[in-house]
Amino acid sequence: MQFITTGQDRWTAAPEGATVTPAPQTLLSWAQWQEVRASWPEGLKAGVSFPNDADIEALADDLPRLDLVVLHFPKWTDGRAYSQASLLRKRYRYTGQVRGVGDVVVDMMPLMARTGFDAVVLREGQNVEYAQRALGFFPGYYQGDVVQHQPLFVRQGGAAA
Repeated sequence: MQFITTGQDRWTAAPEGATVTPAPQTLLSWAQWQEVRASWPEGLKAGVSFPNDADIEALADDLPRLDLVVLHFPKWTDGRAYSQASLLRKRYRYTGQVRGVGDVVVDMMPLMARTGFDAVVLREGQNVEYAQRALGFFPGYYQGDVVQHQPLFVRQGGAAA
């Protein structure tokens, strides 16, 4: 898991309401992307900040043109972004960065990793060291996920039983 801080982020968010000029590592809102996607230069990868209340399928055709998809947690108890990340990885086979932002807390790290997030911006006041440690709390899981597709019983050879 990559932990992003404001000072180290290589992506630059396009200001809302301004004319978007295509440039490398430009992060666009979903609305901005919808406005410029037809004219966005072929081969110039973009990033899209996608709302958690929208259907991720709307982004499916654009995924080959994106290096970053940012998914939002407006509250740490709102899990819709987990489902979006999982669909990006499993159904659409998206290989770019999936980043979680918003009310992201340390306790969310194991599930974020299991559902396909590979980068996060932690909520203010959260400790990166604790978040890294949380990723190692569990040595394995019974269920399959986006990292290990098969459940434990299949991995251990119990499929024939």
